[in-house]
Amino acid sequence: MAVSENYRAFILEQLARVVPEVRGRSMFGGVGVYSATTFFALMDNDAVYFKVDDTNRPDFEKLRMPPFRPFGEGGEAMQYYEVPADVIEDLDALRSWADKALAVARRAKARKAKKSR
Repeated sequence: MAVSENYRAFILEQLARVVPEVRGRSMFGGVGVYSATTFFALMDNDAVYFKVDDTNRPDFEKLRMPPFRPFGEGGEAMQYYEVPADVIEDLDALRSWADKALAVARRAKARKAKKSR
């Protein structure tokens, strides 16, 4: 569950080109990725995963990208899917996929805030 420093730096550099106020925060051996205060991605085992819901999950499933499973293949899948390597390399595609993940994360954050009132 480690993320190499080189991978972390590369992903954060790529994302900083298309996402405002991007930063990474170490957590549980991986890295949480934020845009300002919105958590929208994570890194684990030198792979990056974006937040998904029904609006963007088909993009990942169409390319057979796997969900994040923090406890291994047999474990529960989280609402994050692995980003294809070619998307990471293509800034226009990365911007589009990151924008969708940010929208998902913002909606989830708004629902959570509404519930806590």
